[in-house]
Amino acid sequence: MQDHTFEEFEEILDKGYQVYFTYLENRYLVFKTTENCYTKKLIYQGSKNPPAKLAMITKKYLNEIYNFMEEKEYKYDT
Repeated sequence: MQDHTFEEFEEILDKGYQVYFTYLENRYLVFKTTENCYTKKLIYQGSKNPPAKLAMITKKYLNEIYNFMEEKEYKYDT
């Protein structure tokens, strides 16, 4: 799968896609909640340091972690 720019990634989320990704050994699901607001849900905890299971995140935070996301999967919520 090709790697997208953050702007393309944001557009994918705007269209209603949910994105699964790995970040710091943990597997997450992210989807758009409202304008500039996203929900990040922990799917699998791979590290010993427990992250929040569910968190509201901003576009700024999503942009900051974007380049460190691995194994992205795009799924459309129907």
